Amino acid sequence: MNTMIHILKSILTKALSIYVCLTIAMLTFFVMKSAIAGEIDPASRTVSLNEAREQVTFSTRQLMQGQRKFNGSCAQCHVDGASKTNPDVDLGLETLANATPARDSVEAIVDYMHDPTTYDGLRSLAELHPSTIRADLFPRMRDLNDDDLSAIAGYILAQPNIIGDQWAGGKPKR
Repeated sequence: MNTMIHILKSILTKALSIYVCLTIAMLTFFVMKSAIAGEIDPASRTVSLNEAREQVTFSTRQLMQGQRKFNGSCAQCHVDGASKTNPDVDLGLETLANATPARDSVEAIVDYMHDPTTYDGLRSLAELHPSTIRADLFPRMRDLNDDDLSAIAGYILAQPNIIGDQWAGGKPKR
């Protein structure tokens, strides 16, 4: 009988812990969502569209969509813009600009998410990196359309303007 009570107490304690964590996460999300909506100025939301250096200004809603899609499809390997699989190749603007081809524009990142290549551009990574052409291997990519991919790219490119060196700076500083 005592063992049964101990097991029930343990289960209830774990359930309460999970409930508290989920409540905190949801509150944090709603606070961050309202903070983001009111604080991101247009200059911070403006990023390079293509290699001709045309600019595009994303709406706050698009950046929030990009963040949501990034968190669901990319963040497991790219927490805060770093790369778990290759720490030398992060999602910082300088790193993206120095890739071959350069990946520091919305169109270039979308192209990469369709057909990823090595940093030097010489080999395909479609078998290793999530992409739309290999959605059979990476099911999270199945439901991403070009608007979603553009929103993810906008989110990635705007982060240095929004959070500064905390993006792609290695260990999270937040």
